[in-house]
Amino acid sequence: MYSVAERISAERGEAVGDTVGYKIRLESKGGKNSSIMFCTNGVLLRVLIGRITNVSKAQNQKLSFDDAFTGITHIIVDEIHERDRFSDFMLAILRDLLPLYPHLHLVLMSATIDAERFSKYFNGCPVIQVPGFTYPVKTFYLEDVLSILQSVGGNHINPTTNDLKQSSVLTDDYKSSMDESINLALDNDEFDPLLELISAEQSPDIFNYQHSETGVTPLMVFAGKGQVGDICMLLSFGADCSARDHDGKSALDWAQQKNQQVACEVIKKHMECSSAKLTEENELLNKYLATINPEHIDTVLIERLLRKICVDSNEGAILVFLPGWEDINQTRERLLASSFFRDSSKFLVLSLHSMIPSSEQKKVFKHPPAGARKIILSTNIAETAVTIDDVVFVIDSGRMKEKSYDPYNNVSTLHSSWVSKASARQREGRAGRCQPGSCYHLYSRFRAASLPDYQIPEIKRMPIEELCLQVKLLDPNCRVADFLKKTLDPPVPETIKNAIIVLQDLGALTQDEQLTDLGEKLGTLPVHPSTSKMLLFGILMNCLDPALTLACAADYRDPFLLPMAPDDRKRAAAAKVELASLYGGYSDQLAVVAAFDCWRRAKERGQESQFCSKYFVSSNIMHMLSNMRKQLLNELAQRGFVPADASACCLNARDPGINRAVLMARAYPMVGRLLPPRKNARRAVIETASGAKVRLHPHSCNFNLSFGKTFGNPLMIYDEITRGDGGMYIKNSSVVAPYPLILLATEMVVTPPDDDDSDNEDDGSSDDEAEKGTLGQHKEIMSSPDNSVSVVIDRWLRFDATALDVAQIYCLRERLKAAILFKVKHPQDVLPPDLGATMYAIACILSYDGLPAMVPSGDFATNRGSNQSSTEPSRFSLGHRAGYTPPGGFLVSLLSDRPPNAPHFHKSSNHPGGASGHMQSSRASIGRFDQSRRPQRNNPGPGSSAARTFKRQRNGV
Repeated sequence: MYSVAERISAERGEAVGDTVGYKIRLESKGGKNSSIMFCTNGVLLRVLIGRITNVSKAQNQKLSFDDAFTGITHIIVDEIHERDRFSDFMLAILRDLLPLYPHLHLVLMSATIDAERFSKYFNGCPVIQVPGFTYPVKTFYLEDVLSILQSVGGNHINPTTNDLKQSSVLTDDYKSSMDESINLALDNDEFDPLLELISAEQSPDIFNYQHSETGVTPLMVFAGKGQVGDICMLLSFGADCSARDHDGKSALDWAQQKNQQVACEVIKKHMECSSAKLTEENELLNKYLATINPEHIDTVLIERLLRKICVDSNEGAILVFLPGWEDINQTRERLLASSFFRDSSKFLVLSLHSMIPSSEQKKVFKHPPAGARKIILSTNIAETAVTIDDVVFVIDSGRMKEKSYDPYNNVSTLHSSWVSKASARQREGRAGRCQPGSCYHLYSRFRAASLPDYQIPEIKRMPIEELCLQVKLLDPNCRVADFLKKTLDPPVPETIKNAIIVLQDLGALTQDEQLTDLGEKLGTLPVHPSTSKMLLFGILMNCLDPALTLACAADYRDPFLLPMAPDDRKRAAAAKVELASLYGGYSDQLAVVAAFDCWRRAKERGQESQFCSKYFVSSNIMHMLSNMRKQLLNELAQRGFVPADASACCLNARDPGINRAVLMARAYPMVGRLLPPRKNARRAVIETASGAKVRLHPHSCNFNLSFGKTFGNPLMIYDEITRGDGGMYIKNSSVVAPYPLILLATEMVVTPPDDDDSDNEDDGSSDDEAEKGTLGQHKEIMSSPDNSVSVVIDRWLRFDATALDVAQIYCLRERLKAAILFKVKHPQDVLPPDLGATMYAIACILSYDGLPAMVPSGDFATNRGSNQSSTEPSRFSLGHRAGYTPPGGFLVSLLSDRPPNAPHFHKSSNHPGGASGHMQSSRASIGRFDQSRRPQRNNPGPGSSAARTFKRQRNGV
């Protein structure tokens, strides 16, 4: 944005920000006086929603707000073909706005846009085509590649027959010129005009152009006139011998009719060779496809093709498109193991992926030394995002990693899929950006013809909670499904239903889809609604600093790098585990928090480079996260949630138990149980609420996590479940204690203690009958504070507790709900004393109720309280736990002057969340919630006949 604004400002002879400004995520320049403003789709969407919301408020108050959009005359949206969910949502808004503001003009731009469809969506708006230019690119498909590799000798770079990529649009003027030149050649034997047109635009549309009135092609003209040299030229370009004019005659018929014997022989021989070649190619293709799986990447074929290109040409970088990191790594290792490519003085094998170090990424843009050839293994990041000017050859695997969403199983999918025709054209174009080149598609012509024209729009393959909440901000009276039906490609109803359930569980919407006060606040923050609620919870717990880091990292990307060397990859995995240990270990999310905290302190001490190198952290991503945190903190301050000095909200920032509760506030209901490894299986799996068994990703800190039988089944929270090519997995997870879940879960049910008899009996009575028959039992199990009860969370996780524990937790749940609502309605006010005391009590419980590894003091067993013997063995053995590496001296030194303490709350009246007058020097003794030995799922079982449900109402929290 900045570079475009700077260039246009320079052309206008002024500085950026005078009349030309820009506004992006972390920076803006220019204001109301700027006549041109460059911005992202997300910024524009928020501007539109903000202005429409203000219009609605003004109308409700019977105020004049006619000038909401008078200052905007033109909106230009570029690269509209990418079809992200926010741009589709924005177009639906703009389509409704255009009739209301006749002065407003909308321009949509793209090099590969489906112009007719967009025009129809906007009621038949005009389409303007501007021809572009790329250098000619020779295209080969799998059949061609197999033939090239089969042939002995010969240089395939300059073959006798080639398909050439269309390099320009056949305009009406060009058609008129072609018609005139064909007429001159036929009537007056003037061939130069026709040859000049063919030479100027080397495109199949030109070679095979048919006269608008007669259907005669250039090949027919030269065949009838006996121009053998020109015939050979057209045939070498790939002219179609089978084309027929309006009288049904082919080029061969023209030559025979005009008695051009030499021309007849040339055309016949070419047709025979083409037929034989086609048969041979089909045989090779069928034989090849019978031996490999076309859905997988054939690294052997890629290596052989690379070798052939390098033998047949002397220079030019080669760009290889692969689906993901695993394929890049496998291909790279194969090339480096080859005797042909092993010589680094002759070949530079580079990788291009969003997660590799920036220093490695920059190498792909540098020209190699004389005599060396650059080979770049890349994902689709090189499809449109970057231009490598010395690329001459492109190898297209035809595959890409695509993230989708399965609304029926509520599972994200990340798998390798076939590209679209639009993407294939983009990949071809990478070889023709700066000079003529060649593209090798590693799929057949039949496959190429069957590819979809465009990728599936993001709004149909991603969760849409944010969009649904924005709909209610736009028009509180409009049903979400009704508005989304107006988008260009509406999401399936199940996706909308799932998004609404998430928003209801968050307390953003009521059961009848009405927007709550909390929902209105969550929708105004520039992050996902669940992330917004995490931030509010973090403020109340005086644990805002980690919440900010988690919010920005979730909205950006993981800061950990993927090293290239195998040994470095092992060191990187160990470094991530060590970072997580600063906050108790067993957490991918807290590893990110620890990495940011250490990076920030290392930067202050001038040790940034040392830290990033030792712990495989991207400095660029950390700087981006730092700037994003500042912006998000500013958004919270503008809404009054935090004071000018936000340090008062971060006093518990290094408390592991409270940090995990903050994680729960964002991740819920993504909760599972870690199960021990199955028989003949080496890795543990996570069981979800639906009963699904999901493995942990190898890059997770918890991949090697193991535990003893005495520990039960640890609770795990995770970001999402992803279905990949190798099955379902969880990439980011954290071990948590029960209390955060019990406090934040939507539903809590109290039942009699689980015993063998109740587990085995089933009287078949209905829920209503059971409810009537057990009212006395309700009173009985809760009649004494020491009575043992079971608590079932969300109808599948069972915990053992006492009646007193349950009663206290129920009160805390309701008070927590009241505190959040108070903070939403009165963000700048300190909590009332009773709610402040509740927040302090909750913070003490969350801090105290950690796993042994989470308690910084190391004397957990001796301070457990009356509910646990001081001699109880630690469930994890410090220093000997799989998946745990104690922090080294360098990390400890970075945070040494900030030791963890008990939960804190300021007495200051301007403190936004804490309680005044409730400072205590010691933690109160609390009860324990222990996970039952026989956890239940879906059906609470016969013991549930005495269930008492404490369900959080969906009208506020």
